[in-house]
Amino acid sequence: MKQKELESGGIFLELIKKNVHMDRKKCSAVTQLTVDDDYNIPDGKSDIDRVILDKGEIRIDEVKASEDHVNIKGCLHFSLLYQSGATEKNIHSLDGEVEFEEFVHMEGAKPGDTPIVKSDLEDLTINVINNRKLSIQAITTLHVSIEELFDEETTVDILCAEMLEYRKKPMDIVEIAVQKKDIYRIKEEIVLPSNLPNIFEILWESVRLEQIELKPLDGKISVQGEVAAFILYEAEGEEAKVQWHESRLPFSGTVDCHGCVEGMISDIAISAIHKELEMKPDYDGEERVVAIDMVLDLDIKLYKEEFVEILTDVYGVTKEVETRTQIGSYKNLRMKNSAKCREDERIRINNTGARILQICTSEGTVKIDETQIMENGIKITGAVEVQVLYVTADDKIPFFSMKGSIPFEHTIEIPGIEKNSIYEIESSLEQLITNMIDSEEIEVKIVLNLQALVFDKMEENIISEISLKDLDPEKLKDLPGIVGYIVKEGDTLWQIGKKYYVSIQQLKELNELNTPEVKAGDKLLIVKTLGQL
Repeated sequence: MKQKELESGGIFLELIKKNVHMDRKKCSAVTQLTVDDDYNIPDGKSDIDRVILDKGEIRIDEVKASEDHVNIKGCLHFSLLYQSGATEKNIHSLDGEVEFEEFVHMEGAKPGDTPIVKSDLEDLTINVINNRKLSIQAITTLHVSIEELFDEETTVDILCAEMLEYRKKPMDIVEIAVQKKDIYRIKEEIVLPSNLPNIFEILWESVRLEQIELKPLDGKISVQGEVAAFILYEAEGEEAKVQWHESRLPFSGTVDCHGCVEGMISDIAISAIHKELEMKPDYDGEERVVAIDMVLDLDIKLYKEEFVEILTDVYGVTKEVETRTQIGSYKNLRMKNSAKCREDERIRINNTGARILQICTSEGTVKIDETQIMENGIKITGAVEVQVLYVTADDKIPFFSMKGSIPFEHTIEIPGIEKNSIYEIESSLEQLITNMIDSEEIEVKIVLNLQALVFDKMEENIISEISLKDLDPEKLKDLPGIVGYIVKEGDTLWQIGKKYYVSIQQLKELNELNTPEVKAGDKLLIVKTLGQL
């Protein structure tokens, strides 16, 4: 609580104020970035005849704010599985990067701000120019925002030697309790089953997070989920066959978080900023273990719910009261809700695709195209981009891949949501199942986890200053000594008391009222006593 002392005409006043800790988006911008470059195959890598599989991700290395601009440096990191000859022995992999720098105009940005950058890789196309050169083309959307913390100074009470009448408005609000960044490390191991040969070289890997659950506890945050890992590898031995293995590894742990209390409202974004797989020998010295090292970035915001009563109006019984007000901005929790979206679709190989003999693995990326506030909910539309690696029936092209897009539309129920509500949407692919229908078609089943955190915006007139002065004698002379008043539609006891400089308690006692509620047609007796009950 903060006390603000005022002195007006020798009268001592004390405004009791509370600082409500808030956060808000200061400014934001969205820009689309195009990466278009040629990439030369490094020495030591085999020639490329055919691309089997590709993937990419945007990595942000440096973000710096200046006056109305944000400078972003990063790279497009891509991985490639390719074939260099007409046999299974000529399957290879390649990793590369294409650097970029982007200047984003963002009005309101200042030096010293800490911009937040989120990227969506909209499209990645890798074509073979010749067997030593690639064409890399990508389109990505950069979402840049700057958030700030501030204190909303709120008057909640008043102390004064003079007789004052005041009223308060009760409000349920949320305050920002914790805002910080942290990391969580995952170290797990994949042990090959006995029916698979030893590893000579890992050709392709895919590591993703599934079933993530983040929960605030006292002084810490619980983190649990699964690591879904797939490896394609060249086996030891003269035949050097290509094998694959897929496994799911559960993990759980905690991250220390000062100020965290169980039950707080959490808004935690999680992303993998580092992934590394390394071959390790087992107890017998054979290469049958793959160590997984992941670093997860946690962007933590925790809110606590508070009940406050703000001072909204004051009038004097023995003095004239003048107030100065300002607009206070607050928010309260509308709802935190989640939903599961299930879709089932079939995708076929294109005209150039080889026939399917066996599915190796599949990956999916959730892309949200649009979110829209509807009546009692938020409609989310988008698609899951699916890529499937499979074994073919053709020995000359032993591996092939196919891509497909699974559209979805789902509404998360948020009863009472308003058009100006603030919301955050988090999406994740909870389940992806691919089944072979025949040699040309695959059935894809997906389960999406969609989460919405919704706040209502509130603006209130807050009394910031009060001054007292003597009542105007002419105005007092015009007030009748006694009044018989008939309550009009919309009248309140507060309005009547304020008009005639009479306390609420006096009106209640004189008219034998048990509550301050009155209705149209009620008859009241009002006696001018200048504050004397």
